[in-house]
Amino acid sequence: MSQLSHMVYFTLHDPSSENVRGLLAACHKYLDGHPGVVYFSVGTLNRDLARPVNDHGYDVALNLVFESRAAHDAYQVEPRHLQFIEEQKSHWKQVRVFDSDLVLA
Repeated sequence: MSQLSHMVYFTLHDPSSENVRGLLAACHKYLDGHPGVVYFSVGTLNRDLARPVNDHGYDVALNLVFESRAAHDAYQVEPRHLQFIEEQKSHWKQVRVFDSDLVLA
């Protein structure tokens, strides 16, 4: 069984400081502390890193690592996760999700 990385990149309709802080707070309130999560972080784009390979097409990045695919699947239908989506989705211009199986050395 391998861990699953769930990375979500949010682009806001209005990326004002207030709206970014609001999304960060909502992520902490609704998405941290779920069963099966071995790593949680949320943060903002670092605009100073501007190499040609850096993607600046987002405002907030959420990173979760789950102990298993089953833990990820349970999280997807968990009421706090669904409440987060319902309360926040009107602020999102775009959401990109990158899920990957982790190979641990």
